[in-house]
Amino acid sequence: MSWGFEFKNNDDVVILDSEYARLSILSKGRFVPTQESGLGSSTNFERVITTQEPPLVFVKPDNVGIIAGLCRVLILGSPGNWTGFYVRAYDVNTAQPRGNYFAAAFSASPTALWGGRLYDQNESLIFDTGTPSAVFSKSLTSWSYVTSGSDAQGQTMVYFSVPFVFSSNEYMLINNFGMDVAGGSFRASALYCWWDFPANRLWAITIGVTPQNTLYIPAVFAKMQA
Repeated sequence: MSWGFEFKNNDDVVILDSEYARLSILSKGRFVPTQESGLGSSTNFERVITTQEPPLVFVKPDNVGIIAGLCRVLILGSPGNWTGFYVRAYDVNTAQPRGNYFAAAFSASPTALWGGRLYDQNESLIFDTGTPSAVFSKSLTSWSYVTSGSDAQGQTMVYFSVPFVFSSNEYMLINNFGMDVAGGSFRASALYCWWDFPANRLWAITIGVTPQNTLYIPAVFAKMQA
């Protein structure tokens, strides 16, 4: 950096810089079933998140000894006024949507009653001592094709999997699992996620009429810092 404030730890790693915002946690808590006979969950953030881009929402479903399937992710609100998120269980055979979450962005919220605040050159708040932070911990991209089948409507379901240790304190980003993926032609395929607790595997399932047998969308994880 050429000016401003910079703080390094004992390993000479920069952990605070006035030119770059940290990944700050702007809301955290629990998500529980609220709709559709327990299959759907709408969660309000602790406070409105005022970023222009949707906040990054990370979840960690409760380990209930069966598969927890998550799909149809929506970030609720609009630019400058993000109010919460929606997620749905895969179907009646998977666990209800229940667990912990946090929403984060590369900005800060003026929540501290005392302490310090740091602004960048554009006078945007990038650090507040009352705003905890998160760090990205891993990104899984090596999905293995497992099998394929058909759903009740005759659409092709393609199953991809990767090993995962669910006992870690990592949360998975769900924003990218709210988007469709490209199909074999112009039509897209819907994307679903399974947390297979009994088998210690993470699954991605695509459903569409023109499926692909490869998947490159990463499963991104982060940890909350104290």
